[in-house]
Amino acid sequence: MSLAVQITLIIALVLSILIPGAVFLAGRRTQSRFKRILVVNLFLVFGTMLIAGISMVLGAGPAFAAGEDAAIAASGLSTGLGYIAAALSTGLSCLGGGIAVASAASAALGALSEDQSILGKSLIYVGLAEGVCLYGLIISFMIIGQLG
Repeated sequence: MSLAVQITLIIALVLSILIPGAVFLAGRRTQSRFKRILVVNLFLVFGTMLIAGISMVLGAGPAFAAGEDAAIAASGLSTGLGYIAAALSTGLSCLGGGIAVASAASAALGALSEDQSILGKSLIYVGLAEGVCLYGLIISFMIIGQLG
């Protein structure tokens, strides 16, 4: 993929995030407006990602000849997919851990406001929810270790 296409896709991705955010912050904050802008934002971000993926597949650069160059191309693809797998394992586990910590911490704070003797028990549940993020990070380190 050429440098101009890469720069264009990066600019499109940044604008697809910034413009809906600026529109949302500029106006009144209602729930229907939030849903509409969220749908537009998701459409723009995933649309940009789809266009980037298609352009990477179709315009993948020089064609490789048979033999050693094909092996280098195949190893490059497996390395790239390995990095994507490592990023997904970290990102998705942290997303799930964040949701779990939000639920556990708010419940722990509510229970703590009624009975202060359960602080240790509530911290254990919040820590268990944070452990999910660490497991994803360990898996991504294992994947990256296999790549190198």
